[in-house]
Amino acid sequence: MKDVVPAALGGERVDKVVALLTGMARADVARLVEQGGVRVGGRPVAARSRRLAEGEELEVDVPDARKTPGVAPDPSVEVAVVFADDDVAVVDKAAGVVVHPGAGQAGGTLAAGLVARWPELAGVGEPDRPGIVHRLDKGTSGLMLVARTRVAHAALSAQLERREVERRYLAVVWGTVEAPAGLVDAPVGRAERDPTRMSVSARGRQARTRYEVLERFTEPAAATFVECRLETGRTHQIRVHLAAIGHPVLGDARYGGGRSARLAPRPFLHAHRLAFDHPITGERLVFSSELPDDLREVLVAYR
Repeated sequence: MKDVVPAALGGERVDKVVALLTGMARADVARLVEQGGVRVGGRPVAARSRRLAEGEELEVDVPDARKTPGVAPDPSVEVAVVFADDDVAVVDKAAGVVVHPGAGQAGGTLAAGLVARWPELAGVGEPDRPGIVHRLDKGTSGLMLVARTRVAHAALSAQLERREVERRYLAVVWGTVEAPAGLVDAPVGRAERDPTRMSVSARGRQARTRYEVLERFTEPAAATFVECRLETGRTHQIRVHLAAIGHPVLGDARYGGGRSARLAPRPFLHAHRLAFDHPITGERLVFSSELPDDLREVLVAYR
């Protein structure tokens, strides 16, 4: 594998960049460096902590086989493309679609639809998550970022780590949120008794969610329309954080605390705004997505 380091990855450690480009674990990358399998400008890298500069040529002897099987293309999975060029794409995921294969969901995923549309994604990122930079829950709709090349995937993943990708969501939550805005800063990790659930936990990873109240309702039940902004991206983060402050997402059967889900057909959560720097040109790109019909109908009923 040979690539030229883009501006977006300039200044990053070589082991981090190789891990992002290949999907290898950092420990495996360290061993590859020791074996002379990572070269910059044709010369073996002496230290894995070496910082890369824009324009340098990076060459990596990638191990032949990756154990995780790839995703089989499925053209029947609809992919709503908002934007696409040779390096990156933005898609609008429908609710009910699983992003990538996992336990109990082998086919019919968004990943399968993406590979059917852009076969080159099979070599980008992890084999079972081709081109996927970040994910949305099955019940969540809205904007997702997809990388179409290894370099773009590495650069966008680095932006996520640096919190330079803006992700905003619209949600309706149970109860009246009194403060006009706030920040939930609480670690999120796997629940002790049910590993399929997430919870606020001291053993979890740092997680930060900002929110702003857009509208408050009293009928047919007290509820609040909010915009949430992710500063980190943990699994189920918004749903867990809002439930932790006593305002679970409307329609969220898993984290709703037993509240009736009849007022919404699914969790009222929609990724409506996405902004990032193009991984090659550096241009700031901003995209928005309107509420889908099912959630718009809930909002109209409240109003």
